[in-house]
Amino acid sequence: MSAPARSDSPARLEALIGALKAKSILTEEELAARQAQTDRASPEIGARMVARAWLDPEWRRRLLSDGSAAAEAMGVSMAGAPPLGVLEDTPQRHHLVVCTLCSCYPRAVLGYPPHWYKSFGFRARSVRDPRGVLAEWGTVLPEGVDIRVVDSTADYRWMVLPLRPDGTEGWSEDQLAAIVTRDALVGVALPKVPPAAAAA
Repeated sequence: MSAPARSDSPARLEALIGALKAKSILTEEELAARQAQTDRASPEIGARMVARAWLDPEWRRRLLSDGSAAAEAMGVSMAGAPPLGVLEDTPQRHHLVVCTLCSCYPRAVLGYPPHWYKSFGFRARSVRDPRGVLAEWGTVLPEGVDIRVVDSTADYRWMVLPLRPDGTEGWSEDQLAAIVTRDALVGVALPKVPPAAAAA
């Protein structure tokens, strides 16, 4: 469990920012731009990256070989962020992303991490019993599917390229992106075709 925030934390942060500005390491404009970028980040970016990979084999290769470069190609600045790796699910292997030490998370493409991702229970149990944790999310995988737990760290961040669901043939990028949730991008859930779409 993380330590409670110290009451003087805001003052310390302001002092640090002031020192960086005084040494011309950081300007007010750069700080505002970085804050705006952080606020714009959301799982919709990661979902769009996945949808494009489902439709475009060349883009898929690019995404898997260098996630950071792929994000930059979509207009997402990765400046100052750790490298982004993308884990491809297959019919034989499913990936689950966890940060065992704290809450390392690819914020540039997924936004802020959810509270449960940062919890000690999720972090510890995902390593010990990943299949059980997934089942609690309603993600029940066949026994023959290997579950690989991947540690997201301060040095390297990860997201998942899940399997494209059956029944999405002929769908547009927008339609595909709409079924890729934040939970699917870290591996606790699978993209699902809405019942109405499946019946159409």
